[in-house]
Amino acid sequence: MWAMLLWSLVLGFSLGGSPQTPSIYDEGEMGGGIEASPAFQPRGFPGTLCANDTDTLELPPSSRALLLGWVSTRLVPALYGLAVGVGLPANGLALWVLATRVPRLPATLLLMNLAAADLLLALVLPPRLIYHARGQRWPFGEAACRVATAALYGHLYGSGLLLAAVSVDRYLALVHPLRTRAVRGWRLSAALCAAAWLAAAALTVPLTLQRQTYRLRGSDRVLCHDALPLAAQLAFWRPAFACLALLGGGGPLLATLLCCALTLRALADTRFAHARRLTALVLATALLFFAPSNLLLLLHYSRPGPTAWGDLYGAYAPSLALSTLNSCVDPFVYYYASPEFRDKVWTLLACRPPPATTTPSKTSREGRAPGAHTRSSLL
Repeated sequence: MWAMLLWSLVLGFSLGGSPQTPSIYDEGEMGGGIEASPAFQPRGFPGTLCANDTDTLELPPSSRALLLGWVSTRLVPALYGLAVGVGLPANGLALWVLATRVPRLPATLLLMNLAAADLLLALVLPPRLIYHARGQRWPFGEAACRVATAALYGHLYGSGLLLAAVSVDRYLALVHPLRTRAVRGWRLSAALCAAAWLAAAALTVPLTLQRQTYRLRGSDRVLCHDALPLAAQLAFWRPAFACLALLGGGGPLLATLLCCALTLRALADTRFAHARRLTALVLATALLFFAPSNLLLLLHYSRPGPTAWGDLYGAYAPSLALSTLNSCVDPFVYYYASPEFRDKVWTLLACRPPPATTTPSKTSREGRAPGAHTRSSLL
């Protein structure tokens, strides 16, 4: 549903930036493009290399209008700016509190890694923000474009993998606390974190192996990853992004949704209303932020023919920016929703020493009924 709404939004507004009525961002550059015809309606923004010039791409008018329209040059950088403005302080403070004021439990290790992934995602977004805000002009060079693309997808999907790990850990803790007490420990948490980081790194290595900066014909714009030769899209980018969407996005999203659904079913008792609300919120945010971009990415690369999906990349670009907002929501769902965590934050900000507390023994913690300690979202 979200994917279709985004697609309709982008394609609907592109009518105002059609070749007959150029958008304000076209700056009279619509000349020189190839005519859009039924025989050439590319998927996403694949371009045609100009004769005797391998540095310049030629786009059809419809793709060009979407690429230079207000969605790409205003909405997308606004979403990235929101992710940076909220994600940096929220995750930085959360990571600080988790590292200095929260008891060292296996679950804390998972949450620290999640906060670190969201913090790193916010740190790698400024180059993309600058690029889109400057009207699709990449000023940093080819190597930086490859690194920025890999870093964006790596930290985004790394965050999704860690979210799945946290969901699995919480499912075991809330639904099977006694049966899995021998499994849930430092080894499992460390293994899940290491697997998430390694998988994200491995899936994004291919994104550094192909050229991604091209000059747009008839303009001074240097595009970063937003327009690529059609042959390269079919031969290289289609399998690379299919693996990324299925293994880095679809698999973790399915695991998160399954664990949340099973947890909600197990916590049907009214005593666990708070835990149910938090779990339902995790379920809703996972669907909202990760499902649209992954669905659009799979559709984008599902069929190799140039007439398959038209200018679908025009909807994928804002959905990818929307996915980065998950880094803003995570701290408030997983950390600041806990009254105990908020107290620790205020204590830290006020430069007061933490109050003396006694950590419950392992036996007393594990002997509780499922959900008995779920007032704290950190457990």
